[in-house]
Amino acid sequence: MNVIIKPAKLAGDVIIPPSKSLSHRAIIAAALAEGKSVITNVLFSKDINATISAMEACGAKIIKHESSLEIYGVKRIIRKDNIIDANESGSTIRFMIPIALTNPEPITFVGHNNLVNRPLDIFLDIFDEQKIEYKKEENTSLPLYVNGMLKPSKYYVKGDVSSQFITGLLYSLPMLDGDSEIIITTNLESKAYIDLTLDILKIYGIEIINNDYKSFIIKGNQYFKAHDYEIEGDYSQSAFFLVADMLGADINLLAMRHDSYQGDKKIIDDIKAFGGNVSFNDRILKASGNPKGAVIDFSQSPDLGPALTVLAALSEGHSSFINAKRLRIKECDRITCMREELEKVGCKINELPDGMEIDGVNVINANVLDAHNDHRVAMSLSLLCLKAKNDIKILGAECVSKSYPNYWEVFESLGGKVIYEN
Repeated sequence: MNVIIKPAKLAGDVIIPPSKSLSHRAIIAAALAEGKSVITNVLFSKDINATISAMEACGAKIIKHESSLEIYGVKRIIRKDNIIDANESGSTIRFMIPIALTNPEPITFVGHNNLVNRPLDIFLDIFDEQKIEYKKEENTSLPLYVNGMLKPSKYYVKGDVSSQFITGLLYSLPMLDGDSEIIITTNLESKAYIDLTLDILKIYGIEIINNDYKSFIIKGNQYFKAHDYEIEGDYSQSAFFLVADMLGADINLLAMRHDSYQGDKKIIDDIKAFGGNVSFNDRILKASGNPKGAVIDFSQSPDLGPALTVLAALSEGHSSFINAKRLRIKECDRITCMREELEKVGCKINELPDGMEIDGVNVINANVLDAHNDHRVAMSLSLLCLKAKNDIKILGAECVSKSYPNYWEVFESLGGKVIYEN
């Protein structure tokens, strides 16, 4: 599906969808807890559905309601299916590989589109060290066949690739018959995602000793305990609407938590760095201001990259994005793809190996843009309507379903003018 977006001012109230990061983590924890847990405020995006299916393949019974889940978990993994399909979800594949390997039966992991190319080397190194049999294609990460079970041990893991590998191990190692330790061998990026993981694990009865993020000491033979949980609003999704406010929209973001552990809450500091004013009253979040260039560090918040690229491109002055190399290993290479698309409308961007240099422009020209099958790219490009002279066309706009299935309906409810092409 393609969309044609006409110039418009956006205004109104929006309830930010629930956190995808917390949804993955809570669903997995509940599915590993014997007994019944109820997870509320759930948005059934493609990524979340992939995690639900994965946990069903591992023995959990999960009943979907309109915006909640009734989960009957298992004390230990029971293989109901020998294939786990992560669809396009990086979180699902990296969480589920070690979790599934707490059961020794053979398993095949599959995925689709760019997920098949996203790196899994950290796990492959563990398999080599523990002599776990695996097979994969030479030039892709998936499909991946594994025959073996993780062993209690010391796990040496890089901290600057993706925190998802560490989260997967933090879920699985407590279930092993013996103690383990995760030792971080480089600077740990995305610490806030680890905080989310540790918080959910604690809620569901798992104890982890965090040694200043340098290592994690994990007792074996632990069991998850059933617990009801409500998912809070997603700060990574709030970024699009906060950026819109900075570009002249008048949007109130509802149902946000000021005391959230989410790393993408950094968007508030980033908006302020661009000269914005941010108010937070009675769980209503709002931004305003005349954006000026800023220096933004993405080491802890790579998912904010596309939205802030649009903001920088339409701000007065010069912006620098640093420590952004992980933007290259998402659904697409978000540095190259955002540069390519924004240059089409007249923006000035210099691409660097681990960042960008951006000189802002005030208005943009109409053009046909490509979402590159990346939900965050598509949503970010939609914000161009606030500064466009004419219509903007976005190819492949249906990819928003990965995290925000009703985004275009919400966009229209705020005054966005959208024409749909099949």
